[in-house]
Amino acid sequence: MKTTSKEDLRSHCAVNYGVEIFGDRWSLLIIRDIVFAGKKTYGAFLKSEEGIATNVLAARLAFLEEQGILSRAPNPDDGRKDFYTLTEKGLDLIPIMLNIVLWSAQYDAKSYVRNQKKFIARIRKHPMQVSEEVKALVRNGGCIFPDANG
Repeated sequence: MKTTSKEDLRSHCAVNYGVEIFGDRWSLLIIRDIVFAGKKTYGAFLKSEEGIATNVLAARLAFLEEQGILSRAPNPDDGRKDFYTLTEKGLDLIPIMLNIVLWSAQYDAKSYVRNQKKFIARIRKHPMQVSEEVKALVRNGGCIFPDANG
C-alpha cells in the first residue's frame, strides 16, 4: 500500500485528509483496540469481534505505519511477533476517538460504553483533561479498559 502524499489526496479539504488517512472502518478499529483494549499484536487484532480479514489487517497495519500513525517494533520476548503502538501523531487521534465514543453512547442504545457512566460523564465534563490522561496512559503501554479482550 502506497503512502498518501499531498499529490495523492482527492482534495485538500481538512475532512478529506482525515478520512483518507484514518477514516476507514478498519483503521479506526485498530486504533480503538490499542487505546481501549491494549492490543499490540497482529494476532490480538485478529481476535476483535468485527472479524477483520488477515489480508485487510496486514494492509491497514502497513498503511498506518507508513502514515506515521503506528510504529512497529519486534517483541523482545518473541522475535516472530511485532508490537504495534501509536506514535505521537496516532496519540493525537485520541480526542477524536473519545468524541466518537460520546456520540455512540448518545445514539446507540446497545453501545457497550453506556455501562461506563462515570467514564462518559468525565469525558463530557473534562474532555481535554481526559484526552491528555488517556494519551499518557497509552503512551506508557496502558489502555482504558485493561480487562477488555486484549
